[in-house]
Amino acid sequence: MDTEIQGRAAHVAAIRERAEAEMKAMGVDEAFIDRLVETFYARVLQHATLGPVFDARLSGRWPDHMEKMKSFWSSIAFRNGAYGGKPVQAHTGVANLTPDLFPQWLALFSATLSDIAPNPEAKAWFMTTAERIAKSLTLSLFYNPALDAPQAKPA
Repeated sequence: MDTEIQGRAAHVAAIRERAEAEMKAMGVDEAFIDRLVETFYARVLQHATLGPVFDARLSGRWPDHMEKMKSFWSSIAFRNGAYGGKPVQAHTGVANLTPDLFPQWLALFSATLSDIAPNPEAKAWFMTTAERIAKSLTLSLFYNPALDAPQAKPA
């Protein structure tokens, strides 16, 4: 049993080391994660469509949200386990959250990365990751097999 636990710990450590090396090669560090989150959410608040949805949900809780998002992106980029939340549950029941907001979120995220990412590789990595997250959230929050199944649609 101890050997299995030690093997698992070594495996997790190796994953983290590879992720850290990959991020370092792209010029991504914790300072970049902080800047990305701060810059992006400042722009979200100014966005005509996204701003009111986010601010209604997070009014009075922005500092906590910012720290949570920094942990979230750090956890994804560095595989360090910094984030322990449940994104789908956090977004369930958000007033005025609709599927059409996700492309706007992605466009704003892309523009932010264009302005601050250290290089095209870092931008591509973060955008690919953000697109997967948006797709996962969209499916989790809005997909209804009874309504969306291809066989249920009229020909």
